Amino acid sequence: MARIYVNPNVKKGRINPELQGHFSEHLGRCIYEGIYVGEDSDIPNVNGMRRDVVEALKEIRVPVLRWPGGCFADEYHWKDGIGPKSSRKKMINTHWGGVVEDNSFGTHEFMELCRQLGCKTYVNGNVGSGTVREMSEWVEYMTFRGVSPMADLRGENGHEEPWTVDYFGVGNENWGCGGNMRPQYYGDLYRRYQTYIRNYDSERPVRKIACGANGEDYDWTEKVLETTFDHGHGYMDGLSLHYYTTPRISGRQKVSALDFDREEYYCTLKATLKMEELIRRHGAIMDRFDPGKKIGMIIDEWGTWYDVEPGTNPGFLYQQNSMRDALVAGINLNLFNKHCDRVKMANIAQMVNVLQAVILTEGEKMLKTPTWHVFHLYRHHQGAELLESSVETREVGTGEYKVPGLTESVSRSGDGRIHMTLTNLSLDSAEDVECIFADGRVKSAEGTILTGDMRAHNTFEEPDAVREKPFTGLAAGENKLRFTVPPCSVLHLEMEMI
Repeated sequence: MARIYVNPNVKKGRINPELQGHFSEHLGRCIYEGIYVGEDSDIPNVNGMRRDVVEALKEIRVPVLRWPGGCFADEYHWKDGIGPKSSRKKMINTHWGGVVEDNSFGTHEFMELCRQLGCKTYVNGNVGSGTVREMSEWVEYMTFRGVSPMADLRGENGHEEPWTVDYFGVGNENWGCGGNMRPQYYGDLYRRYQTYIRNYDSERPVRKIACGANGEDYDWTEKVLETTFDHGHGYMDGLSLHYYTTPRISGRQKVSALDFDREEYYCTLKATLKMEELIRRHGAIMDRFDPGKKIGMIIDEWGTWYDVEPGTNPGFLYQQNSMRDALVAGINLNLFNKHCDRVKMANIAQMVNVLQAVILTEGEKMLKTPTWHVFHLYRHHQGAELLESSVETREVGTGEYKVPGLTESVSRSGDGRIHMTLTNLSLDSAEDVECIFADGRVKSAEGTILTGDMRAHNTFEEPDAVREKPFTGLAAGENKLRFTVPPCSVLHLEMEMI
């Protein structure tokens, strides 16, 4: 029997809603067809945004959205995406598929999307091929209230009032597609560029995010912070980290989203659990420069990365989404919760039709992936207090790919209820669980579960093949709760204590 220990009296920090953030890049069919179809489309829309997609995203309470990239951000010039759409400059999307980008989705459209979603805005600026002036004028265009060249231009384009930019990324992956820079060079550029990201509204400051490391590149984190902190000031509110789950097994070239075996399943989950080591080790470097944890770790690209679906454009990164991906999402979201003292935002890649998407579309059809359902289960953690918890569990897996059977995180929401999210990583065994509370008695408990075969997924013919169901069999007694969680499942429990 596995045991979970919860101490409701020990609060470990606030779980920022932004830990369940999302990412939308001009890549494949994420923006166009996935989110934006234009005002004249036969697909029901509001100001060009797909009504069905927006409503589905509102159900999971999307807290923040990152845009326009990704690698695309460092070749994006924002003035190409404003003004009359018929006269907007066209460009080639050299990173993703070599397709023509007509810039019909630009700053105004992004802000309209965020308005419809009711979410915060995270704009990524162009350091790789842009200029300080270009970035500075973009911030002025979006946020300045009053008379100024960029505010006047915004008004001419139909939006008199300024918008709120909650987060601004100074470049993206500048160690790679964003300019192939050395960390010291980027650190100096960051210092320069961020100077001109002005806070025109002191009540709604723009939080500045520096480009952080790729996976295990601890040297990048070290040298960027050394360069920006050499006078004791970091000039930053967040430092990013990118890590994708990509299973690699010796001798195998294909990494399929659906055609995989048990070994690849456990290899994928083991690769996902690498995230905790990355958070701890990058966090330890950040602690030396920022012991008060004022700078957030921003994991603004995470998720699974497989081969594209057969017959699709390799540059569009379209992949299906199975129960394996649901487990990946559950593991990561539990980890983000448990490290909420340092991790302040995370953005799954990507929102629609790209990589580990929460939604897939095909023409007028739309479906919610298993990953969407995990976000729906975990939404109760948003803004809640993380509670101290730990789990005693056995190892499961095969060969060299062994993982803990269970992962968990526990929080208390504003109404006093306790929420636990739990993943059972085993493919074979249901797990008997005894949850023990250090204080209080369980008055009532209810649950919702997502479970199925490891390859189970939703299709446009069967969009509800994988869906949440009520979870029964909860036995409450004094300070304990007992239940059995099926294999390959993600579970949410809601408890009232007395």
